[in-house]
Amino acid sequence: MPVLQQKPVTPSGRFYLKNKVEVSKKRPEKALTKGHHRKKGRNTYGRITSRRRGGGHKRLYRTIDFRRNRFDENAKVIAVEYDPNRTSHIALLEYDDGEKTYIICPDGVQEGDVLQSSENKIDFNTGNAMPLLYLPLGTKVHCVEMLPGAGAKIARTAGSSVRLVSVDGDEASLKLPSGEIRLVKSRCLATIGAVGNGSHQKATIGKAGRSRWLGKRPRVRGVAMNPVDHPMGGGEGRTSGGGHPSSPWGQLSKGFPTRKKSKPSNSQILVRRNGRRIK
Repeated sequence: MPVLQQKPVTPSGRFYLKNKVEVSKKRPEKALTKGHHRKKGRNTYGRITSRRRGGGHKRLYRTIDFRRNRFDENAKVIAVEYDPNRTSHIALLEYDDGEKTYIICPDGVQEGDVLQSSENKIDFNTGNAMPLLYLPLGTKVHCVEMLPGAGAKIARTAGSSVRLVSVDGDEASLKLPSGEIRLVKSRCLATIGAVGNGSHQKATIGKAGRSRWLGKRPRVRGVAMNPVDHPMGGGEGRTSGGGHPSSPWGQLSKGFPTRKKSKPSNSQILVRRNGRRIK
C-alpha cells in the first residue's frame, strides 16, 4: 500500500504523509469488542508513574485470537479491518460452524482467502499457523509463541517478521528484526509470512494534534524549566544544565542500567541485538 502526500491546505499538511488504508468500512464485530480502560500513565493508586500520557481518542478494543487453537478447521477471511489499538490490520475469520474470530492480518491475505491452523504439518500458505518444527529453514514467520499454547508474543507489529534459523530437537532458533537470535520451543505455533500494513512506518505525524489523538502529551525539556522544577533547570540565558542528565527527582539517566531484574526469558538469547554472543 502506498504512502500519499495530499495537497497541503494548512502549514502542517506540507509534512504529512498519509498511509493509504484499504480496509473494510464495516463496523467491528460486536461480540468481539469490549470497552477498554486506558490507564493514562497512572498506577493502581491513581498516581502518575509514566509521564506524558493521557487524553486521546476513544478506542473500542477488538479481542484478538493469538492462540489459533481451533486446529484443522477451515476459516474464511470475511473482512480486513482497521484496529486503532495496534499498527497492523486485523482479519475477521469465520469458521464452518459460524464462529468468528479476529487475527493479526498477514501481508497478502485478502477477503475470501481460507486459512488453517494445525499442530501438524499442513499446506505452506501465507496465514496458515503450524509449529516451527514443520517449517523449512529460512521461512519468514510472525505471531510466534514463546511457550507452546501460550499465545503469540513475537513479531506482531505492522510489517514485522522473524526468520527461522535452525531447529534442533525441541528447540528452534529465531532471528529477530533487531538482529537478536533467540531460542523458543519447536512446538510453538507460528504464522507463515510477515504482518501486513508494512507502509505504516513510512507515514508521518504531520502535526502536534495528531499525537494528542494518540494519547501522547507534550514533553518539556528539563533545561527549559526552573530550578525548582528540575535539577537541570535555571541559569542565565540558554544553558545545557552543566550537570549530568537526570530525571526531575535526581535519578541519573545515562551511564548505567536502571533495570532491577532481568527477564527469565533472557536466558534463551543466543546473540544479543548488539551482536554480542552469549556464552
